[in-house]
Amino acid sequence: MVNPMDVDHYKVLGLPSGEEGANLTQKEITKAYREKARDLHPDKRKDDPNAHENFIKLKSSYEILVDEKARKLFDDLLRVKREQQRRFAQQDSKRRKMMSDLEDRERASFAPDPAMKAKEEEERIARKLKEEIARIRAMQANKGASMGTGSGQEKVGREGNSGVGGHVGVDKERVLKVSWEKNGEGYTAEKLRELFSRFGEVEDIVVNSSKKKGSALVVMATKHAVDAATGSVSGNLDNPLLVVPLKPSVAEFPAPKKEGQSDRLSNLVGAGYQAFEDAVLNKLTKAAEKQQK
Repeated sequence: MVNPMDVDHYKVLGLPSGEEGANLTQKEITKAYREKARDLHPDKRKDDPNAHENFIKLKSSYEILVDEKARKLFDDLLRVKREQQRRFAQQDSKRRKMMSDLEDRERASFAPDPAMKAKEEEERIARKLKEEIARIRAMQANKGASMGTGSGQEKVGREGNSGVGGHVGVDKERVLKVSWEKNGEGYTAEKLRELFSRFGEVEDIVVNSSKKKGSALVVMATKHAVDAATGSVSGNLDNPLLVVPLKPSVAEFPAPKKEGQSDRLSNLVGAGYQAFEDAVLNKLTKAAEKQQK
């Protein structure tokens, strides 16, 4: 396995490195990751034995660059390496000899060795970066384990910050409830992401499946996307989707409910959907709070 300390994570995402890379915004990094992810996804490279490994490497680099603390350490590591390369490139053989003699005298008089000091600085930053990478991976593993509990549940990781407008947590007005009957081909998280991406950015998807029915919570980036998607996504003709907002907009006036309508909706969504919905929202909120720390 490649040592993360030896990988230029900007180049993995196809981005410029060095000082130019350090000035990139998180939005530019996320855009580059999505383009690369579509190109390197194992489903599109079934004949490539290294497809899965390359995709994992891409995801790991992205996680480092979108974590503020880890990215700063990585930028510092690149800066130290660039300064060393620039210093050695500027020294010709004669100057190197002079510098060597000077450094010998400095060492003899117990003066700090600039090269050694730079090396120690590089090692210190590398150690901290390694710790941050381990922290990110542990956080992702814990998040995946907590969100993956329950029968038939799957999750697609959040891309971006769930704290909207400076408030920690998930805005229920940006969440859609989706349900379908389990007759024929069902819906995976990737399939739902493909359907709902037509209406705006999809931040999160949590799918829950039972033997007879399927259901999911889809977190959109904006309330406008929720309004656009509501009632518009039909899915497969032989297995249509029921799409309703988790929390209707305040401005909405619910239509009078016909007799028996509540029972039909309950049958389609499933008796246990409310408990699943509450549990998932609780986990999404905790994950968002952890991202803010």
